[in-house]
Amino acid sequence: MSELHPIIAITGVAGAGLSTVRHAFKDVFRRLDVRPAIVHGDAFRRYTDRQFAALLAEARESGRRISWFGPDCNHFAELEDFFRAYGESGAGVVREYAHNDTHARRLGVAAGEFTPWHPLAPGSDLLFYEGQHGGVVANTWTRRQVDSRHFPPEIDRRVGRAGIDVAQYVDLLIGIVPAINLEWIQKIHRDCAKGYCTPEASLETILRRMDDYIHFIVPQFGLTDINIQRMPLVDTSNPFIARDVPSPDESVLVIHFRDRKRHDFPAMLQRIPNARMSRPSTMVVPGGELRLALNVICGPLVEEMLERRRALTAH
Repeated sequence: MSELHPIIAITGVAGAGLSTVRHAFKDVFRRLDVRPAIVHGDAFRRYTDRQFAALLAEARESGRRISWFGPDCNHFAELEDFFRAYGESGAGVVREYAHNDTHARRLGVAAGEFTPWHPLAPGSDLLFYEGQHGGVVANTWTRRQVDSRHFPPEIDRRVGRAGIDVAQYVDLLIGIVPAINLEWIQKIHRDCAKGYCTPEASLETILRRMDDYIHFIVPQFGLTDINIQRMPLVDTSNPFIARDVPSPDESVLVIHFRDRKRHDFPAMLQRIPNARMSRPSTMVVPGGELRLALNVICGPLVEEMLERRRALTAH
């Protein structure tokens, strides 16, 4: 962790509401005149879309399961090095991933590919990371208790030997977590709406990545400073036949705080309509108030970071 070069990491999976969180933090940054360095977790994927498709076909033939959630398809060591470097000096080496054709044209690469690695632009006040592995820890090789020979030889051996601990460098770690059935509904509908695959193929993806989800995504939510879990208020008991995705108004947000002393709960309850405390460290908020809740909860935390940073730079 670093008071001079703080890091905020938002960790979760696609469809959990990460884009809403990103826009909420941009509101906070504008209001507080913060210059963030914004980095997306996709930049630390190991393979382009085309490479992953080929690797997936090969893995299916051999009966091996791979996914974007696990270490075989991500640069965990590089992500850890990047967070360490930023915390020490406000610098680091990063790249960008082209999510779609529009983004690709702006970056000057093909969709599904990466820009070259390059130094992070100087002059930022803090680092804002949004992705799947902002708090990933793999100190022991838990993935089906196998060793590195099951993975492509270019994978960094330190992942399995010395371990990875990205979370240790993060000053504010926030988990965005939908209820599991809701997460599956969102994935199926999103994939089918965009023409990625059939419902059957989407189900195969859910099953294929489950092991990595359990070992490399879920444990992060035990390390977070704040967890925001979206819970549906409508029937999602069979996500594979659900006709639509529950709307924010058909959901509630269950927000858990690890350190109660860090937050002014009476003030937050006054500012967030219809919010209430279900436990001393857990707040329940209407589903449509995610952006407001993030502004109310995280604004003071960002201010604290800036005050400590200014105090250090003033000397």
